[in-house]
Amino acid sequence: MKRFIQWPLYLSLLLILVNIFLYFISFKGGLVMSAGLVVYIAAAIGLYKKHKPLILNDLIAFAKQYSFLEKKILEELALPYAVMDAAGKMIWCNQMFAELTGKDAFYKKNISTIFPEITADQLPIPGEKEVSEVSVQFKDRIYRISMQTVSVSQVLDHTNMLEGSGTGGSVIAMYLYDETALKEYIKASEDNKLVLALAYLDNYEEALESVEDVRRSLLIALIDRKITKYFSNYDGLVKKLEKDKYFLIMRQSSLEALKEQRFHILDEVKTVNIGNKMAVTLSIGFGLNAATYQQNYEHARIAIEMALGRGGDQVVIKNGDTITYFGGKAQQVEKTTRVKARVKAQALKEFISTKERVVVMGHKITDVDALGAAIGIYRAGKTLGKPVHIVVNDPSTSIRPLMAGYMGNPDYEPSMFVDQDQAKDLVDDNTVVVVVDTNKPSYTECQELLYMTRTIVVLDHHRRGNEVIENAVLSYVEPYASSTCEMVAEILQYFSDDLRLRNIEADCMYAGIVIDTNNFTTRAGVRTFEAAAFLRRCGADTTRVRKMLRDNIDSYKARAEAVRTAEIYREYFAIAKAPSEGLESPTVVGAQAANELLNIKGVKASFVLTRYRNEVYISARAIDEVNVQVLMEKMGGGGHINIAGAQVQASMEDTEAMLKKIIDELYEEGDLTE
Repeated sequence: MKRFIQWPLYLSLLLILVNIFLYFISFKGGLVMSAGLVVYIAAAIGLYKKHKPLILNDLIAFAKQYSFLEKKILEELALPYAVMDAAGKMIWCNQMFAELTGKDAFYKKNISTIFPEITADQLPIPGEKEVSEVSVQFKDRIYRISMQTVSVSQVLDHTNMLEGSGTGGSVIAMYLYDETALKEYIKASEDNKLVLALAYLDNYEEALESVEDVRRSLLIALIDRKITKYFSNYDGLVKKLEKDKYFLIMRQSSLEALKEQRFHILDEVKTVNIGNKMAVTLSIGFGLNAATYQQNYEHARIAIEMALGRGGDQVVIKNGDTITYFGGKAQQVEKTTRVKARVKAQALKEFISTKERVVVMGHKITDVDALGAAIGIYRAGKTLGKPVHIVVNDPSTSIRPLMAGYMGNPDYEPSMFVDQDQAKDLVDDNTVVVVVDTNKPSYTECQELLYMTRTIVVLDHHRRGNEVIENAVLSYVEPYASSTCEMVAEILQYFSDDLRLRNIEADCMYAGIVIDTNNFTTRAGVRTFEAAAFLRRCGADTTRVRKMLRDNIDSYKARAEAVRTAEIYREYFAIAKAPSEGLESPTVVGAQAANELLNIKGVKASFVLTRYRNEVYISARAIDEVNVQVLMEKMGGGGHINIAGAQVQASMEDTEAMLKKIIDELYEEGDLTE
């Protein structure tokens, strides 16, 4: 506009040039032109001076009206809007925001005083996180708060209005979007999704055998009625597939209601008693949030398999890749029949017969049970004339006395024991890899071996968790078994008529049972003693085993120190820290100390923490009143109801605090006790 009102003055320069040129043509004409030019310039200057203030006044008035209009629109915007500094301190808000929050435009406190969900780490950062969104619940509405940085550096260069505010040349603009209706529609859609489930009676045959023949039909009818009525109360449909299997369909909202009351159907089924000596237990597997109903059913099938593999009497929910557990507090009942062991033995024999070699490995820091089971598989493979190698990376003090009998023994090859590097050179598609005493791939001595062959066999007695060896051609996981050595001893009895265990091999397997049952005092069933009797007939000697399992003086002192310094937490839980300095196998000492602490009157569960290889190993033990498996799973581990463990990458103090926090949570929820 300034140049526009000055253009007559610029035009006078052109007229002056024309006037000079005219003088060369006609002097008189040039004089006339000069006179007219003087009048023109005088008039242009006069008009410029007269109209300049008028035009500037109009411009200022327009700018003022435009600014007022812009401010009016922002203030009366139907969308709640506010401005904060970079630290989250309120600067200004419009009328809608003020009405919503009850704060005026001059409220200068931090935004967290209005919305506690907005913390400092959620604020946008210039140059890094320009936009940030947070969902909050305010009064009875749900809002999506969008925050973005706005640069005001050019304005701040000419003013000290925000000096010391810490804006750093930027402020945060905040918008509130009401998503209450949208969230309600989404929740209604989620609640109405169909959930599929499979329910199995864990011990159907055993429970029927414990009741009179004439009353068996009544027992079955009562169980069916209780299950059907229970799920009908939650708008669920129950269809009986087989004598001990049910198919369930319900809404996802019904599943949430069942979660809140923690599936008390598990306890209700146990109350059905018409003279049966054994209580009936129920396992349920839920599948949901898959792309199709067929995939939901597949999730339910996987969930029920996990529930049974973990010992039954529990609910497993597979929600996509997330798996949740409920229950699982009852001890698994030992099966009286050994048909399954015979079937697995024949399958194992077929797999070994068709391959060139066998590689056996247990879990990291191989213990006596893992070594004993590996020795049993070694004998099975040698019976079929196959070379067998056992993977042991770093022998602990607990297994060195057992391994010493094979080292340098002319009856055994020097390559009987190999480390993981040697094992990688041996394994190919013509190799059977047998995993014993663990079903988690990350716990094995060499996880890479699981991806180098298609023939993988898993033999374990630990309950299954989220992480399992999924590509196994033969999986024999029995949580009721006392030890893997017990399972392998049963398999060997059906493996081949030509199989003959040597004394030293029977000693190792017998030692594995002794260690895992704590001298036949923990989890020892009828089949445990039958397996031990088989090993005794094969030449196992209790005196030799006892000598091999003796501790050195340093380990004994460390165990005694852990017991001496143990803390009794919440009256019933013993927590101790086992020293590891100067010990070759401190984790073994921790497990022994945990067993010792159970001998203290009033202790329901013991936990011993041991520092080893930059990790804290936790050994958890219980007799029959506390489920330590649930607690160890919360810490990334697992095991059995009364024998479990975990490995945590943290300090001893942080691990102890984490353990106590989980004990508090599970104790208050009632998930630790039976």
